[in-house]
Amino acid sequence: MSEKQKVKVKICGLRRLEDVEAVNRYRPDYVGFVFARSKRQVTPDEAKRLSGKIRPDIRRVGVFVDQSPELLAQLLLDGTVDFLQLHGAEDAAYEQTLSQLLREGGIRKPQEHLIKAYRIRGREDFENLGQTMCKYLLLDAYSVKCEGGNGESFDWSLITRIQKPFFLAGGIGLNNVEAAVKDVRPYGVDVSSSLETDGYKDETKIKQFMERIRSYE
Repeated sequence: MSEKQKVKVKICGLRRLEDVEAVNRYRPDYVGFVFARSKRQVTPDEAKRLSGKIRPDIRRVGVFVDQSPELLAQLLLDGTVDFLQLHGAEDAAYEQTLSQLLREGGIRKPQEHLIKAYRIRGREDFENLGQTMCKYLLLDAYSVKCEGGNGESFDWSLITRIQKPFFLAGGIGLNNVEAAVKDVRPYGVDVSSSLETDGYKDETKIKQFMERIRSYE
């Protein structure tokens, strides 16, 4: 895999200074802060404190589920995050409102800062992928338990040609990341629970994962 094609790595669910130190050491391309209700949830103040310690070459993503567009715009405009991931039922009207707030704040191309997540149950879920203005997509497994970060995967064979760059999420870890990259060819992979021990990010697992995916490339 060439440098141009190198798969991106997004490690989601950071919430401690130890997590920040680990990602700074092993350098994924993106990290995620979860603002939605979750066991990994952080407050805006906590995220701002941690975000300021992230290496400048690592892009910071805020993960939200049906939350106020004003909150999302504020967190991007004040520099807490670089991207906004919409992981709920946000529709076209929501995206338009958010985009307008970002434009008013000086962001010329809001769509380039937006990631729309889709929770996949079956082939019919792919029919809606073209209906978002967001530049990036994230494909995750559907679960009744939570919106994401549950360690479950979906049938990757359902993925056909997708016009936008997308992150593959859901149950990706050391045992299957090479298959994910080889078979699916995503823009990036999104990992969270597989890099945890007892509910917290594990630096050893982060190190092993980054070494595995970079050695494969």
